[in-house]
Parts: sequence; C-alpha cells; structure tokens
Amino acid sequence: MKRMLCDDQTLWIQSTLARKRSSKLLGPAQYIMSAVNDTKFTPAVFLLTGISGQGDVHLWMSVPFCLMYVISIVGNSVILFITKTDPSLHEPMYIFLSMLAISDLGLSISTIPTMLGIFLFNFREISFNACFAQLFFIHSLQCIKSSVLLLMAFDRFIAICNPLRYASILTLPRIAKMGLVCVLRGVAVMLPFTILLKQFRYCQANVLSHSYCLHQEVMKMACADITVNNIFGLFTKLVTMWLDLLLIFLSYVMILKTVLSIASYDQCLRALNTCISHLCAILLFYTPDISLVVMYRFWNSSSHLLQIALSYISLLVPPLMNPVVYSMKSKHLRARIIRVFAK
Repeated sequence: MKRMLCDDQTLWIQSTLARKRSSKLLGPAQYIMSAVNDTKFTPAVFLLTGISGQGDVHLWMSVPFCLMYVISIVGNSVILFITKTDPSLHEPMYIFLSMLAISDLGLSISTIPTMLGIFLFNFREISFNACFAQLFFIHSLQCIKSSVLLLMAFDRFIAICNPLRYASILTLPRIAKMGLVCVLRGVAVMLPFTILLKQFRYCQANVLSHSYCLHQEVMKMACADITVNNIFGLFTKLVTMWLDLLLIFLSYVMILKTVLSIASYDQCLRALNTCISHLCAILLFYTPDISLVVMYRFWNSSSHLLQIALSYISLLVPPLMNPVVYSMKSKHLRARIIRVFAK
C-alpha cells in the first residue's frame, strides 16, 4: 500500500515538473493565446482609438473638437431656453425644433467627452458597462432624431398642403404624444441590441477603431454567432431610419406638387423658403449615415480614414450646424436670440 502511494506521489511530482518546463518554453504572447484558446476571455475594458496613425497631432485636433463641443452645447441650449421662455414660439414648428435640439444635445454629451479624453489626455480605457451605455444612447438618440426629422416634415406638409387645419391637427397634446412615441421607439429599437451584447463573451482583441462605442464594432468582438444581431440590425435600420427617410421624401413630393400648383411665383418661393432649414438638417443627418452604410456593406476597399472621418461628421456636424442654420433662416428666432444677447 505504501509503495502504491509513493508511486502515485512520484507520478504527480513528475507531471507537475513537466507542466512547469512546458510553460517556461512558451513565450508571453504564446502563453496568453493558449489561455484565450482554452477559455472564453472577457476583458474588463475596451480600448478606444483616436485617428489611427495620427497620434502625433491628437493634441492639436482636440482644439476644433473642443470648439465644436462648446458651440453645439451653447447653440442648442440657447434654442431650448428661448423656445421655453418666449410664449410666441410655442408653436408646432419651434416645439419640433426643441425636440431636435434635445436629441443633438444628447448626441454631443454621449460622444464628445470620450473623444476629448483620447485627444487631450490619451485616456483610452472604457469599461464594459460604460461602453454598452454609450452605444445605447448613441444609437437610440440617432433613431429619435430621425423620428423628429420625420415629424418636422409632417409639420411642413400640413402647413403647406392643408394650412386651414394646421392648428386643429398639430395641437400641443398631440405633439407631446408624438414626442413620447419617438422616445419609446428609439429605446425599444436599441434595448434588445444592448441586452444581446451583454450576454456575449468577448475573446477577440478589445481595441475599438473609433473614439466611442458603436454596436456594429463591439458586436464583431464577440466569441459567438452574431448572425441574429446582423439580421436584426439591418432590419431595424430599414424600418426606422430608412423608412423615415422614405416618408420624408414622399412628404416633400406632396409639398412640391402643392407648391407648383400655386399661381403666384412669390407665394411659391415663400412656401419653399420655409422648408430650407429642414432640408439642410436632413442632408446633414442622412448623407454621412448613408455613405457609411454603403462603405460598410458594399465598398469594403474604402479608406479606413475616410470611414472614421464620415463617422465623426455624422455625429459632430449636425448638432453643431442645426442651431446655426435655423437661427439664420428663421427671422423670428433670430430676432429673439439677438434680443437675449443684447440685454
């Protein structure tokens, strides 16, 4: 019996020594890869990236980003303040503009702080929960903003095609319900994505190519089948933002048909002039988004730097330009802004 115990102990010692010798033969990289292959590994953080290959100019690039952040926050806040405090602006068009300003504020607050953290302080780490929260707010706010642009198109359609019923159709309670539906729609679309992502384990490299978290990028790092996420993502994109764009297009077809039937040339121009600000907002929002979709889906050979630049434009430029465009085109709003700053 004692001899059997001694043999077992000798075998255990020999196997332990063999394992130690084999682990010494492995380099650090091979040892880590072996551990990753044995078990599914979930890193504690993701690493964000600024502009790849341009690290030496990150500090200089932080200056325009800071200016864009300040201008977008101040501009949209001013529109909200004036719309709230001036009773003459409590009209459907300006209420929808306030909704657009709120969504722009949310996008700026959700994205630019992590950008500035990278470009100013080279702070790249973001925790799992913070990353999931950021991508949830970015994508849900984009969906909400698309819905608001559709409501603004509906507002212009009613104002031009059926002006006598404008006040009876777009009442304040009905506008409040429309706004609530926009918010619930954005949350309902994005919440399943976030829940699915949190269920996955991540064994790929944890380095993201943007300075903020996006669903389509985090999804690719999962050690699981992401077919459901891909199909569901494409489907929701079609039935939300692309459907909104189609309905906006149809609204302007009806508007153009009505305007062209007007006999007076001056009235025709006056009616179209009320749509210019909204058309600019549509172009600023949808053009970069459509370009990115085309690049990701159909043009894989496109420059990575171009994709990053379009991604920044789609998130940073609309919140910056929308207050400028609307304050320049709306005489009523511009007069109120001048009055506030002149005091």
